[in-house]
Amino acid sequence: MRLTKTIGRLFERERVCRVATAGPGGMPHLVPVCQVVADGKIYFASGNDGRKALNLAANPRVAVTIDLYSDDWTHIKGVMVQGWARLYARGPRFRKIRALLYRKYPQYSREAALDESDSVVVEVTPARVFTWGMD
Repeated sequence: MRLTKTIGRLFERERVCRVATAGPGGMPHLVPVCQVVADGKIYFASGNDGRKALNLAANPRVAVTIDLYSDDWTHIKGVMVQGWARLYARGPRFRKIRALLYRKYPQYSREAALDESDSVVVEVTPARVFTWGMD
């Protein structure tokens, strides 16, 4: 399954999303990440020894959420994508997504440089998509 254009644009426009993973023992781990969208999939990066990367290496199930809050609750909207993660530690896909992350977040290269020696790019392939307020 690929993201629809509308949902892909929301993920591309927003600056941060939340990623939920679970380790081998089932303990949930929820963190904000900076994301990009390419080819109908969501991508983000991590240190290769970060909890989210370790969790995804052991259990590739993942959920990614963006929600837009408003005090006027008729304007609340969001999306949750459940899917499968694949980790790229090097190679053309790693370099392509790193370039997209650096373009969207110029500070990334200075503040949290991604190197094939110590980082991974995570590809999220959607399996289910749930939305609210996106009419």
